[in-house]
Amino acid sequence: MAGSVAYTRPSFRELHLAQDRSDKVTDLDAVDLRIVAELQDDGRMTNVELARRVGISAPPCLRRVRRLEDEGVIRGYHAQPDATALGWPIIFFALIGLDSQKETVLSEFEQQLAEWPEVRECHMIRGGGDFLVRLIARDAAHENALTRQLTEAAHVIRVQTLQTIRTSLEREGVPLPVVREGTHE
Repeated sequence: MAGSVAYTRPSFRELHLAQDRSDKVTDLDAVDLRIVAELQDDGRMTNVELARRVGISAPPCLRRVRRLEDEGVIRGYHAQPDATALGWPIIFFALIGLDSQKETVLSEFEQQLAEWPEVRECHMIRGGGDFLVRLIARDAAHENALTRQLTEAAHVIRVQTLQTIRTSLEREGVPLPVVREGTHE
């Protein structure tokens, strides 16, 4: 069927998760958004410093941070190491097509990739393939071995790889409408 585009209806789980995520945003007030924005910029600051920056006292600030963590708005804190400095200079993407979009096949593929330490991101996509995966490798031979593993994985019918030449922009987090001193920025 050359030229045809297959539409895969989102599963109930996907629709439910999307709804859950959109409801969270409405529950956040300006102070919550400022807390998230500040921690996104510097996740190592003390609670006292965070409270000072967002304009509230330390105890309610800590309660808000814990609530944001419990609700999954803040999912964690981590260092951002330089992959090249640690011996992982190659970044590449793989556009992957599967032979089926059944939930069992999709889940099996996702679980398999979750076991690979070289897989840094895995996104189910619409249009042009089923998954877009970001991987890192130590060298060209390692990249080739990973590509071969992907090609031979169960249910995989197509793998197209794209190697990064240069990363011109890499952002963590999300853009937030931060309210400071009563003004919108």
